[in-house]
Amino acid sequence: MKCILIDDEPLALELLEDFVSKIPYLKLVASCSNAFEATTILQTQKIDLIFTDIEMPDFSGIDFIKSLEVKPLFIFTTAYSQYAVEGFNLNAIDYLVKPIPFHRFLKAVTRAHNLLQLKVDEKKPTVSSQVTPQFIFVKSEYENLKINLADIKYIESLKDYIKIHTHKEKPILTLSSLKSFEEKLGKSNFIRVHKSYIVSLKHIYSVQRNRIIIDDNWIPIGLNYREDFIKKIDN
Repeated sequence: MKCILIDDEPLALELLEDFVSKIPYLKLVASCSNAFEATTILQTQKIDLIFTDIEMPDFSGIDFIKSLEVKPLFIFTTAYSQYAVEGFNLNAIDYLVKPIPFHRFLKAVTRAHNLLQLKVDEKKPTVSSQVTPQFIFVKSEYENLKINLADIKYIESLKDYIKIHTHKEKPILTLSSLKSFEEKLGKSNFIRVHKSYIVSLKHIYSVQRNRIIIDDNWIPIGLNYREDFIKKIDN
């Protein structure tokens, strides 16, 4: 994952350079003392991730990100917490407040790495819907977990993440879109019933008007999904 650093403070750049050197999948392309230098880099190379300070002379980090027509993933690194809301409104991966501890840096980079991998995976050709896998692997925190499809009861969408509910007490949280995950499941045993839910037909206990009961959980049936769901369970 190619990255650049932008900060007008040499000591801050040195710290970030040290952090980057400790993460095997990060490749530092350039350390820039201002956003203008970074713009030149972006014009000549493909960059996956930008770390940028916010308060810099002439051209702030926020204005720099806003100016980019094609935005790589980016993380703000700043001594000022008051810009956090604006930073996240720009879809920043994370907002790191100086002095930055390494564990927070690692957490932010891991999130960026997972999101980049997700984008790569979504561009790959999908497996034919006629093929139903028996299990899948999902990334959760720092490991790849094997999940038997027969164990999945339902999947819940949480913005950029999904929560996979199985027979285990604790759900599995992974970075993915519900649409992307739906393609991995196959069509025979699972069905989308709401913009935020996919359920396993195998684990449905009952259907009551506009909701599905799985164990003690009530899952809504969205109006746009109701017709397809009724056809599925009537067959």
